[in-house]
Amino acid sequence: MARADKQAAVADIVESFNGSAGAVLTEYRGLTVKQLQDLRRSLGENANYAVVKNTLAKIAANEVGISGFDDLLTGPTAIAFINGDVVEAAKGLRDFAKANPTLVIKGGVLDGNILDAKEIAKLADLESREVLLGKLAGAMLASLSQAVYLLNAPLSQAARLAGALQAKLEESGQDSAEILAGGAGAPAAAEGDTAEA
Repeated sequence: MARADKQAAVADIVESFNGSAGAVLTEYRGLTVKQLQDLRRSLGENANYAVVKNTLAKIAANEVGISGFDDLLTGPTAIAFINGDVVEAAKGLRDFAKANPTLVIKGGVLDGNILDAKEIAKLADLESREVLLGKLAGAMLASLSQAVYLLNAPLSQAARLAGALQAKLEESGQDSAEILAGGAGAPAAAEGDTAEA
């Protein structure tokens, strides 16, 4: 490969690192061209899967400030540069690796942090962004409903109390205007009290 070609290839890898949310390194030894095409198709718009030369990938990683990446760059390497949902891309790679054991996930990088294969597997086990957002929205809606209930409870209790008081007044025959004016009616005479004249 000519020097200009190498520089262009490194620049492409640097651009891919800079434009992606993360990257997952795989070893593709034993996969056919058709299987690689199927893998690219299965990742869809979430990731761009590219076969890279290890030396060029090391240079590009150093240029973008990723350190500790060299240990992962052994054997035939392809990198899935993740453009979309990181979890969905990790799931796609994990599922493809289950169906095609010759694809080996070596590790990756996310937000400048190096991840090993186990951490990529944990990432793939997470729920997707849409599911997490749905759960968050449900929890917020439940909290809002509970808050509305708590705020309405004193008002509805006061209304029930006023209704019960009015019903009791109507039963006893007392005038509600008298009670509202502060009078409670004439006090009842005690049984043993006699009026002296």
